[in-house]
Amino acid sequence: MMQPSRLPAFDPNQASPEQRAVLDEILSGPRGNLNGPFLGWIHHPELAQHAQRLGAVCRYRTGLPLRLSELAILVTAARWRSQAEWYIHHPIALEAGLPAETAESIRTGRVPVFEQDDDALVHAFASELYDQRRVSDATYGKAVERFGLAATVGLTGLLGYYAMVAMTLNVFGMRGDGQTALPFEE
Repeated sequence: MMQPSRLPAFDPNQASPEQRAVLDEILSGPRGNLNGPFLGWIHHPELAQHAQRLGAVCRYRTGLPLRLSELAILVTAARWRSQAEWYIHHPIALEAGLPAETAESIRTGRVPVFEQDDDALVHAFASELYDQRRVSDATYGKAVERFGLAATVGLTGLLGYYAMVAMTLNVFGMRGDGQTALPFEE
């Protein structure tokens, strides 16, 4: 059953100047829409502005190929059982080349059989961080060797940012635009 959002309806025509600035920046940026946590964050415009700018870096400039960034986002969505995060990013991940079987394994909590070593490395990195609250020296070393230090920092930031997104979506019962089914039991 779909949970209604806990947030009051937001009317952009009634936005404060601070809220309007955030909305305009989001809508004119690479996202081009407000799908996701933005209508939650908009109730705290300063947080919304900083978070959406951080999100643009974490999503579009990690230094990793889109497939790997989206894989990390799906791992996060599954760990947090974030309905909207999965709904929004699952099709993007598939379009970026992530195999559907890999995504389904992640969604159901199984370890995927990876076709590509980079996918396995990103999954291991994210899983270790979420499970152990640390990343082993071996996995860290492989990530830095394969992706470089800057992209490893970017991956870590992406995982943290999308955990914050998942928290926001979950706390406020937010769903993706057009979402009618839930990928995770509630």
